[in-house]
Amino acid sequence: MVAPPDNDVLWARALHVKHNGSPALTGVSLGVREGEILAVGGPRGSGKTTLLQCLSGQLRAQQGEVWFNSTPVHTMGPLTRERLRRDRFAWIDPTPVLVPELNAWENAALPLMLRGVSRRRAKTAALEWLDRLDIGGCARKRPHALLHAERQRVAIARALAPAPTVLFADEPTAPLHRADRAHVLRTLTTAARSHGITVVLATHDADTAALADRTVSLLDGRLVNTVHLPPVTDSAEGRAACSLSV
Repeated sequence: MVAPPDNDVLWARALHVKHNGSPALTGVSLGVREGEILAVGGPRGSGKTTLLQCLSGQLRAQQGEVWFNSTPVHTMGPLTRERLRRDRFAWIDPTPVLVPELNAWENAALPLMLRGVSRRRAKTAALEWLDRLDIGGCARKRPHALLHAERQRVAIARALAPAPTVLFADEPTAPLHRADRAHVLRTLTTAARSHGITVVLATHDADTAALADRTVSLLDGRLVNTVHLPPVTDSAEGRAACSLSV
């Protein structure tokens, strides 16, 4: 077992995962540098969510290794992985899952309070992020009184408030309209860069992927490279641009 490079906060080698006998990941290896925003692209069903689940310790691959800050995640027991996810990682789902009995700021502050931060400090941080995401006016509303897009912003504030080492975002703006999506993505990426947060972002949207420092693509559970060919002139059809996945 060889430790990963020192400048990679996350590192995966030869991940193989099957769901009900069907391959979800096949030999996927990658590294994520500290402070990097990495977009994982690919069509629906290509393995993006499975990869994020493996990197974050939610799912243990049947084969392969995952390292976080040179510590092997793949050999950790369930309780150790749970503490890692609570203390160092954050996760944004495509569909917001909030505690219905808590209001918006309490939901956003919950990870901080679970870490032992005082209620006052946790509330201050939560309100700051709700304001930055333009839903400060909803701070005292419970989830049932919020629009779907507002609930998603609360979920994003909850992920950002504790300033995690790594933020995993699985199609985080899927429920948002285009204008809202652009604002939320700018807030998320600006926050990540200003706080030195590493982001692994799963998306099938090219505009979202363009905000990342680097993009890798999955197809049928495998990493693929996209080679962009120069425009060519065809006497019958004129000029066209092509791309080839290999």
